Amino acid sequence: MTQIMIVDDSPTDMHLLKKILEKNGFSTLTVSDAGEGIQVAKRERPDLILMDVVMPGLNGFQATRELSSDPETSAIPVIIVTRKDQQVDRVWGMRQGARDYITKPVKEGTLLNIIEEALTA
Repeated sequence: MTQIMIVDDSPTDMHLLKKILEKNGFSTLTVSDAGEGIQVAKRERPDLILMDVVMPGLNGFQATRELSSDPETSAIPVIIVTRKDQQVDRVWGMRQGARDYITKPVKEGTLLNIIEEALTA
């Protein structure tokens, strides 16, 4: 079963993402801060990571950069899922190593298509 890690400090957003993923046959891990997300990614090796940007401490851009530049985790696709919808944020997220960038609130079909694309790339 494909395992997807959700890194998001919003319990509401995390619940919605978890519900969508599990309804569609994915196994999920949930983490509420980016620093812990990096540690869990190294330990658990999820198939994909959904990363929020705005979190206390380490932000999602920083965590994505760290994950994508570390040989232990660089093969794990990271999709940024955030409310930051400016083009400059999207460009910056992709420069940090994100495989894709989607804004909240997410549409289930769009999210699933992006996940499928990232997993088969």
